[in-house]
Amino acid sequence: MTALIRAFAPADTSVCLALFESNMPTYFLPFERADFEAYLHSPGAYWVVQQAGEPVACGGVWQNFSRPERRAGLAWGMVRRDLHRTGLGSLLLRYRLDALRDMGEAECWIDTTQHSAPFFARHGFQETKRTPDGYGPGLDEVLMVRELGGGQR
Repeated sequence: MTALIRAFAPADTSVCLALFESNMPTYFLPFERADFEAYLHSPGAYWVVQQAGEPVACGGVWQNFSRPERRAGLAWGMVRRDLHRTGLGSLLLRYRLDALRDMGEAECWIDTTQHSAPFFARHGFQETKRTPDGYGPGLDEVLMVRELGGGQR
């Protein structure tokens, strides 16, 4: 089935929150919902993946020019829980990596959990640091990086 990636619109807030909730508590803890909702109301590059006209995944990127050692990365990416392992996460990841390359970035960072780290490792990310229970009980914080190639600093 073909998927369409489009820019996030404020009307997508409720469906993105539902996507978030479908991934609790394995991938996100309940207290993180407020942070995600605040993020959705802030400016930035964020996209929604639609399949058969229905939003099924979302994710964005960030840049921080005041932090040269860690300038850009992935933000709040998720696929509806029942659609994990269908290729939607890989599709969205490739789209976001291409967006960062187009923004002139040479590498991409992500803070993720031990549950998602293997997915990112399969896509060329290298673990640089792990903090047990870094997000909360049972959710380790895993910092990972991937060279993008083609970016300029």
